[in-house]
Amino acid sequence: NLPKAYHHLSSLSAVGESAILSTCNRVEVYAEVSGYHQGFLDLKRFLSESREVSPDDLADPLYAHYEDDASEHLFSVAAGIDSMVVGEPQIHAQVRQALRDAQSEGAAGPVLSTLFREALRVGRRARRETAIGASPAAFVEAGVRLAAAHLDGLKGTSVVVIGAGEMSALAIRALREQRDLDVTEVTILNRTPERAARLAGRVGGAHGPLDRLNAAVAAADLVVSSTGSTGVVLGRDVVARAMAGRGRPMFLLDLAVPRDVDPTAGEIPGVRLADIDDLREVLAEREGKLRAEVERVREIVAEETRRFGRRQREARLAPLIKALHERGEDVRARELRRLASRLRSLSERERQAVEALAA
Repeated sequence: NLPKAYHHLSSLSAVGESAILSTCNRVEVYAEVSGYHQGFLDLKRFLSESREVSPDDLADPLYAHYEDDASEHLFSVAAGIDSMVVGEPQIHAQVRQALRDAQSEGAAGPVLSTLFREALRVGRRARRETAIGASPAAFVEAGVRLAAAHLDGLKGTSVVVIGAGEMSALAIRALREQRDLDVTEVTILNRTPERAARLAGRVGGAHGPLDRLNAAVAAADLVVSSTGSTGVVLGRDVVARAMAGRGRPMFLLDLAVPRDVDPTAGEIPGVRLADIDDLREVLAEREGKLRAEVERVREIVAEETRRFGRRQREARLAPLIKALHERGEDVRARELRRLASRLRSLSERERQAVEALAA
């Protein structure tokens, strides 16, 4: 719905340029506005009307930043320290894609294009100078640890992956990298079979359409789901049938936001379901180790924010400063011309001194 959304944004009186960043756990609108107050009201109304959400319901989750605070926020996002999983790498690509989308819709001009390009540079610098992005598949690694505990190890595990996006690719790579994991079979299912086939070609495994879900889940020990669906993909009934008369446990790892798996599926005996919220505790230990790296990234972000803000202010003030210089030079020249008759008696050296004083 980006074309429609950008058309809506372009109609707002206080909004000039705009860019939408939408990821698994954030929806952000960046905008060049004529003023903070009216800009805030216009953007809040845009968010409310786009999905028919009451403005009152936006009160708690809504945040707004302006000028340097907005730059600092986007720099932090691109650097990975404002993510649910600290350092996750996908956000950098998502910021880049958000800029491309905004530019293709004619919404991002020189102001936001410069801001987003700087954010991408800051993100690259943070990952180059710190270990913030040392574990790119942190979501999956945390889920795999939970799966290993529930399945009593991961040897001989049969895996079904629902979805063929980048998170699914990360999941398969992370599973294959587990030293104690002997995957007997990986099956990738997707609503578009061609995408499943392409992913299988990249990372290995069988592939098929989503209508094979029932049979695939029945044979699986570990099911990983990460699709872009807005509704439940794996229902409780499918899991219940798979567990009927079965003598071994099943682990369901739901990496999607919103959820792919019916939350009540985890209530079925022998089934353990973990979603994004469940991974927070598992990731707490890792994030504790990264605390020093996070602080270093914050220093980089603060330094870059000050530098960017200074350049932006200089750019805004440059025309005014130039105009003042030109005005001053015009006044000086006019006064010297007016007093020329009085200065004729001065020597060349004295005339130069007077002109220097006037400057």
